[in-house]
Amino acid sequence: MNSMSSKNWVDTHFHVFNAREAFAGARYVPQYTASLQDWMAVSQGVGVTRGVCVQPSFLGVDNRLMVGALKAHPDVLRGVAVLAAVTQADELNALHAVGVRGIRLNLAGVSHDVTEWTRADRLWRTLHELGWHLEVHTDQGALPAVLTKLPSDLPLVVDHMAKPNEARRNDASIFAVVHRAQKVATYVKLSGAYRLGGVDAATLAHLWLHELGPAALLWGSDWPCTNHEQLARYDVLCAELNTWVGPQHLEDVLSHNPHRLYWEAAARA
Repeated sequence: MNSMSSKNWVDTHFHVFNAREAFAGARYVPQYTASLQDWMAVSQGVGVTRGVCVQPSFLGVDNRLMVGALKAHPDVLRGVAVLAAVTQADELNALHAVGVRGIRLNLAGVSHDVTEWTRADRLWRTLHELGWHLEVHTDQGALPAVLTKLPSDLPLVVDHMAKPNEARRNDASIFAVVHRAQKVATYVKLSGAYRLGGVDAATLAHLWLHELGPAALLWGSDWPCTNHEQLARYDVLCAELNTWVGPQHLEDVLSHNPHRLYWEAAARA
């Protein structure tokens, strides 16, 4: 890939944070700063001109840094927030106004008990009204059980290729996502190859392409690749996608799909 092949590509998964800032008791505390300016510098070098800033787990429900980034660049950025299940509609509306388009449940490495979210009917209703989606990140193999406890009628984005136990069609995680995709808009984010627990990323990406089709795939750099910073070479991360899905599907994955989900979906709501 090169920067001249597109000027409208979207990175749907990057983070911003400051060194040594995390909520009390966080499993990970960054020792360096990942700034919006740094992301912009590396992303624009490969032709990525828009992005989705995803709230990292260690900042919890303090979305201020992400919101600040969105306010500074309202035309080119969208956001995915981490919120409490009891969040009120006025806060959701305020986040929508600055460009947030979904909420993230990041359960990786922590309890997958989502009981509080099974009681969040008011929040789910507001998400419907706003045209938002639910983004889910689980430990390897844990996605199917979690999905059974969450609303089945909300658009879904699954982080890091869904982290199945195996890159096989009959794997429970793959089956669960394919089944859900038959009923509601469902996207798999091709990202985090180093988070797959040994499952081959290229094989898994090919499988998702076959099972869901190119219209259901997104790409995210996962920059700056927390806990895997040595792999945060943006041009390499972007070039992997060409191997995973082939050049004929790049515009779908990098442009058409993310624009439909993050820029157009909520406008139709």
